[in-house]
Amino acid sequence: MQSTMRKGRRLRAGDKTAIHGLQVEEGSGNVFADLGLPDAEERLAKSRLAALISESIKKKGWTQAEAAERLDTHQPTISALQRGRLRSITYDRLVHWVLALGHSIEIRVGQEMRREAHLEVAIAGR
Repeated sequence: MQSTMRKGRRLRAGDKTAIHGLQVEEGSGNVFADLGLPDAEERLAKSRLAALISESIKKKGWTQAEAAERLDTHQPTISALQRGRLRSITYDRLVHWVLALGHSIEIRVGQEMRREAHLEVAIAGR
């Protein structure tokens, strides 16, 4: 959970305050959860992987067509990825592309003292 300092006190997810006369509510760090969407952790994980892939493509100076060829997919799929349209793109494909772009992936499985299992993707060095 992320928090922000406001007037000497720490705000937590759900806290409300006014900034420049506008009422605002501190987010949880997961916009999908804040919007009440199903599978919020999975959506956030996919969006983080997609952002890393898009950023890598941009740094390499590839067009969508070049990226599609190098990642063994089609240009419309790369376009969808870059526009955040991830519904038809699986985790397997995202992970494959991350590896193909020269990044490493670490998967940790463990038991925590939580009520529910959760999924989280952290991008190192960003």
